[in-house]
Amino acid sequence: MSKEATFETVNNGNANGACTLLGKVALVTGASRGIGHAIALELARRGADIAINYRTSQTDAEELGQQIAGLGRRYLLVQGHIGEPYEAREIVRRVLEEWGHIDILVNNAGITRDHSIRKLTDEEWHEVMKVNLDGTFYTTSAAIPKMIEQKYGRIINISSFSAEGGIIGQANYAASKGGMMAFTKVIALELAKYNVTANCVAPGFTATDMFSKVSPEIQDQIKSKIPMGRFATPEEIAKAAAFLAADADYITGETINVNGGIYFH
Repeated sequence: MSKEATFETVNNGNANGACTLLGKVALVTGASRGIGHAIALELARRGADIAINYRTSQTDAEELGQQIAGLGRRYLLVQGHIGEPYEAREIVRRVLEEWGHIDILVNNAGITRDHSIRKLTDEEWHEVMKVNLDGTFYTTSAAIPKMIEQKYGRIINISSFSAEGGIIGQANYAASKGGMMAFTKVIALELAKYNVTANCVAPGFTATDMFSKVSPEIQDQIKSKIPMGRFATPEEIAKAAAFLAADADYITGETINVNGGIYFH
């Protein structure tokens, strides 16, 4: 993986509709598909300029960029692996170099390597931790100095129902997402005095490409356990993230569950 980030900038004027985030810059990791894609679009609809991080899905990232441009917002394509400390911090540095500030950081990039604990390998454990948890630390630690300086920041970490309710075969994934929740609480305490908030969104089962790999039989079993009787859409998760970015000035250290009622605190 090259350590060079790839950029493209487009500015087609003002976005139509509500612009509660006008003038803000958002970096969304793992933004080329699924939940990250939906979050990037929702933040752009609200007026933010979007730095689109992707690792391998360049075509998808470019298509997302064109959608954002169609909303009248600027976008940057930022290729890099957030699980690698240099690359993750370089992603943040290049966004700051290009636009001068990051107001919203959405740590969305994540992977699964599902196996029962008896079959889970060391490599699969560390691979998931490297992206889901270590990557969140790398990008956050790189972004917070500027957020502290500007006395403004919104850090939104995309966790998972798996961290709270548990899912068989996801010991590594659940642990990484649970660690993300604990990490979020600590940085919320440390950064509150600088007007920087940190919160999690914990999606339930969501209709994404990742989840589509689950067999239809298992999907039916899961759906039968969800009180609302269906899976979430990526857009429903994105609305929760956008709320934390735009309207949740006095909320920090919290987790918003968007799971159709499958888990309650």
